[in-house]
Amino acid sequence: MEFPRRIKNGPQDGSPAVWAFVIYALTRIYSVEYIQRVESVFEIIAEPNRRAILSLLGSSQQSVGEIERQLRMTQPAVSKHLRVLRDAGFVESTVDAQRRLYRLKPGPLQEMDTWLAQFRRFWSAHVDALERHLDRMDQDRTDRDGTHQKTPKKRKAK
Repeated sequence: MEFPRRIKNGPQDGSPAVWAFVIYALTRIYSVEYIQRVESVFEIIAEPNRRAILSLLGSSQQSVGEIERQLRMTQPAVSKHLRVLRDAGFVESTVDAQRRLYRLKPGPLQEMDTWLAQFRRFWSAHVDALERHLDRMDQDRTDRDGTHQKTPKKRKAK
């Protein structure tokens, strides 16, 4: 796509339309890159062995050998998954004498949590509405039967 000379060289006339176009273009590029990053994060953690490795590293740093023994995986498989996780920024490693220790880096997981928050709010509101509806049904049954047979409530995990 060929841009007009004044846009290609920057908004020289300072008009709001030109600035709006530049801001839109930059915002659009950012959002596409962000979406691609989120998609790649989900692709990486979609693999069950990588999720198991992340779970292990969530409690403490581990060596390749420790991960290998706990997950009953071969050393090449563990190394391959750790390389993918390291390249994606999920884990980092340090050298301790003859072994390399891996630990979790929270950055990509925090990005995922931020992205998932919008859906968590959606489901939270729907679950709350369902709870209110069930409470009303229970109250109606109590009023109708004249008995007080309340069904046990499940508490929300927070």
